[in-house]
Amino acid sequence: MLKIENCIVCPQNCGVNRYVELGYCRAGAKVKINSHQLHYGEEPNLSGLKGSGTIFFSHCNMRCVYCQNFTISHFAWGREVENEELAEMMLDLERKGAHNINLVSPTHYTPQIIEAIRVAKDRGLSVPIVWNSNAYEKVETLRLLEGLVDIYLPDFRYFSDQAAAKYSEVDDYSQVATEAIKEMYRQVGHIQELDGVAVSGLMIRILVLPEDVGESKKTLEWIFNNLGNETYLSVMAQYYPTYLSSTYSELDKRLTIDDYDIILEALNSYGFEKGYVQDKG
Repeated sequence: MLKIENCIVCPQNCGVNRYVELGYCRAGAKVKINSHQLHYGEEPNLSGLKGSGTIFFSHCNMRCVYCQNFTISHFAWGREVENEELAEMMLDLERKGAHNINLVSPTHYTPQIIEAIRVAKDRGLSVPIVWNSNAYEKVETLRLLEGLVDIYLPDFRYFSDQAAAKYSEVDDYSQVATEAIKEMYRQVGHIQELDGVAVSGLMIRILVLPEDVGESKKTLEWIFNNLGNETYLSVMAQYYPTYLSSTYSELDKRLTIDDYDIILEALNSYGFEKGYVQDKG
């Protein structure tokens, strides 16, 4: 079992004792939650009609300069809770009708979340668990989630390590993320749905960045070659310049139609048909 006394939960491998000091993610020994609520703006097969039961975790193991949730990930807005209270949040969301429990940016709290999921399941939690992460994950850590997580929702952010280092302070993103996503797929396979709502499987998000700085076309090629075009993709056009993105001229602008068309052409060329493609408009 992972221990936070010598924390190597994520690829940062800080090795700090989180009871007395902070590592790269700045998270302590207790889980810190920004909010838990029904969310109706996720992918259609996650939100359904009743909403996805999202739990937003404070802090992050990456430093994306354009993070749209920077007050949560960078500034760590939220409050600390015990693992048992986290379990009760999951149960509360299920009682309110949530189709699933959607854990947003959970990686750095994996040991605590594992305990909370087990407590919640012992108390009757039955809806699927969604692991909604940035894909910067260790395979060894993901293996501890097997049988507990039903749906993996990684945001495959970059294929270019240079871009990952420049905009998110990680210089090994591509290798780490591809190995992590293969492990996620091994555990849960392709998306399976019941009455239009996902109940298990892997769904990969791709946030299209201006000028394709993250090399989304290469990301799609990798997915096609390693997982096949049956993979459920969520291609997002929601990028806008925020937080520190103005530091970089290539990011300090909205996504253009031309930016997005590059990705659409690649999707068509590889025959991807399953998933959600956000309308650029």
